[in-house]
Amino acid sequence: MSSPEALRPRRRPTPSVDVGGVLVGSAHPVVVQSMTNTDTADADATALQVARLAHAGSQLVRVTVNNEAAAAAVPEIVRLVRGLGVDVPIVGDFHYNGHQLLVAYPEMARALAKYRINPGNVGAKRHDENFATIVRVAVENDRPVRIGVNWGSLDQQLLTTLMEENARLATPRDARDVMIEAMLQSALRSAQLAEETGLRHDRIIVSAKVSGVRDLVDVYRLLAARCDYPLHLGLTEAGMATKGIVASTAGLAILLNEGIGDTIRVSLTPEPGAGRELEVEVAQQVLQSLGLRSFMPQVSACPGCGRTTSTFFQEMARDIQAYLRQRMPEWRTTHPGVEDLRVAVMGCVVNGPGESKHADIGISLPGTFEAPVAPVFVDGKLHDTFRGDDIVARFTALVEEYVDRRFPTPGSGAAAG
Repeated sequence: MSSPEALRPRRRPTPSVDVGGVLVGSAHPVVVQSMTNTDTADADATALQVARLAHAGSQLVRVTVNNEAAAAAVPEIVRLVRGLGVDVPIVGDFHYNGHQLLVAYPEMARALAKYRINPGNVGAKRHDENFATIVRVAVENDRPVRIGVNWGSLDQQLLTTLMEENARLATPRDARDVMIEAMLQSALRSAQLAEETGLRHDRIIVSAKVSGVRDLVDVYRLLAARCDYPLHLGLTEAGMATKGIVASTAGLAILLNEGIGDTIRVSLTPEPGAGRELEVEVAQQVLQSLGLRSFMPQVSACPGCGRTTSTFFQEMARDIQAYLRQRMPEWRTTHPGVEDLRVAVMGCVVNGPGESKHADIGISLPGTFEAPVAPVFVDGKLHDTFRGDDIVARFTALVEEYVDRRFPTPGSGAAAG
């Protein structure tokens, strides 16, 4: 049987880009990032959200820098975040006036770990000049740049030119194909201009974001074939709840499985008043499901059927998942490798014992009308049989013992049995 490493997609080769100590590129794990939705001028609220996203697992956090108040607040945000013990790199997102703000607020320019530029929003009349101004600030501060083209804010002058050229052809291309070509040209021409202005090749990341799954796949396949820059993936305006999660997962999974993509974001619209952490969790789960990265132990649980009319196995699966998530902040430090742990919580005799044997540690709960016993398997072998009302407590205690033994604390002298 092939090893998990052999089954992982082979990444498209790219240079390594250092973003505030986080390395982006094919030689490094795919990076998860996110973005705040607070008013950046509110330094306290923004710093708190940055910290929460970082604690959820976001390795880069982007903030909007849209006016002078936001630009002035950035150094304080970085100071507050570092004061909370969080070292996540903070990225500035610029549209329309980035060339002005980065020059007028040099402390802000130094505080940010990366600049995101949208070539479609740097000004039509002085496009190249404004773009070059931002790039020169990046060069002066040795900061990488993400050239982020967006379907909804595409360079209209370039698009118009390509549409007119297409209309003169004997057999015009579909308008969608022309728009995709405009996105590709906008991204790659901008990257070329950035290098001509002095930005090193290994300081550039490129993205071309759209809101449809099929469009996303087509754009990035073409983009990956035309350049070797690291690529940032994600649907823009993915949507809310199930729609946003499913659409983002569908698009990201296809591309990542083809080795395309070096950093990702799942751009979910949160419920009113909700936090942003869900988008980080979804991005992590996409990578973990593809075998590209491991972030926390995975719980396999059966969906239930007429054999499992009791909700006990559902409640136990939920409680075990919550227990693992609660323990991970400490385990990540004290038990390296624990994120690869596989746990099974099954609901009846049909697949329960088999799935439990395949997991590192698993329990097969009794289904409706089955004998009230729950066999527990450790490393594929029957370890014990649980009965009674304290099954959950006994199983979590067994998980704790297993983690201590299988993933010993560095320097403890313990060894896996």
